[in-house]
Amino acid sequence: MNKITATVAASALAMTGAEAEERRPRVAPPAVYETAPGLGHFTDDVLFGEVWERGELSPRDRSLVTVATLVSTGKTAQVGNHVRRALDNGLKPEEVGELVTHLAFYSGWPNAMSAVTEIKKVFEERGIVVVASVGEDRIQFEAAAETARASTVNANVAPTAPALAELTNRVLFGDLWQRPDLSARDRSVVTIAALVAIGQPEQLPFHANRAMDYGLKEQEASEVVTHVAFYAGWPRAMSAVPALQEVFEMRAAAASAPVAPEEIRVTRSGEGRAAAPAQYFTGKVETSGFYRGDAPARIGGATVSFKAGARTAWHTHPLGQTLFIVSGRGLVQTEGRPVEMVAPGDVVWIPPHVRHWHGASPNEAMTHFAVAEALDGKNVTWMEKVTDEEYAAGQATERL
Repeated sequence: MNKITATVAASALAMTGAEAEERRPRVAPPAVYETAPGLGHFTDDVLFGEVWERGELSPRDRSLVTVATLVSTGKTAQVGNHVRRALDNGLKPEEVGELVTHLAFYSGWPNAMSAVTEIKKVFEERGIVVVASVGEDRIQFEAAAETARASTVNANVAPTAPALAELTNRVLFGDLWQRPDLSARDRSVVTIAALVAIGQPEQLPFHANRAMDYGLKEQEASEVVTHVAFYAGWPRAMSAVPALQEVFEMRAAAASAPVAPEEIRVTRSGEGRAAAPAQYFTGKVETSGFYRGDAPARIGGATVSFKAGARTAWHTHPLGQTLFIVSGRGLVQTEGRPVEMVAPGDVVWIPPHVRHWHGASPNEAMTHFAVAEALDGKNVTWMEKVTDEEYAAGQATERL
């Protein structure tokens, strides 16, 4: 009797388990179970039942990584369903569009153009009208880091492919990366996913460091690679692991390196000399001697040398800026006020968020040492260039 009871109980439990299995929503279509039932199992129980549920990445970030992987590898047939999921997970239509725009540069125009056709179908299906840029201020990156990056491109790329170097600095980093439709962190995540997916791990250290500088956590970076394994294959993910490990180790070593309280650092005159980014300056301008204090200090600065007639674009600083005039004669103007002439030994203070420009006089070069503090990692917001007419007002002032 006990054996019969036990058998009935076991059968009931088995039926309950089977019913529960049937009630679990399936992601894999029936054709998968009919053709490759093992694939159906791994799709529903591992990929969507486990990986997509892991908390190391938000659902929105997983959609960002998935769509980036599909677009960059040309898996157009899968794009539509994952764009629907991405929109449900909180990705905005303009972010989807900008993701595709960004990947045109990293995985090629054909992949991006093919993806647009599928994404448009989803937008039309959901009544999403023409997507426009968000129109916010462009993203500004730390000037010293950008100067170093541009110098590397000019040194390593320009001698062989000068047009590629120029387009890299002017269009890729000078335009695309500054568009506000995707945050700097999200652009980095999209780029990492694409690099892993298309098998370019040698490019990963730069972009992984960039991503972590802009807020991506170490466990999130690891999870990006793990997630991509399911959409681009294990070999691609495994090849990326050593590059990511190198980044983690280097950052850990830098963070743990002891700095004695009495230790000083000397930045030598002319160290790191490079042409200033053309999108932020008019005329011939060179920067050198970049330095940045260690946290909790937020201070940083550099020596900037302007040839006669050269000047900055209009810009602001979140915590203000101090200029110490080293040599020559210069001009400084805050918006709505007269141009000020400056000479060696003069010290100029520009308050926070005050729109201004500074540079050399029309007939004499000028060098100043600029000091500013960063707020949330940002020490400057660049705006439009100073026109010749605006600069001419300074010439008139100088003649008075």
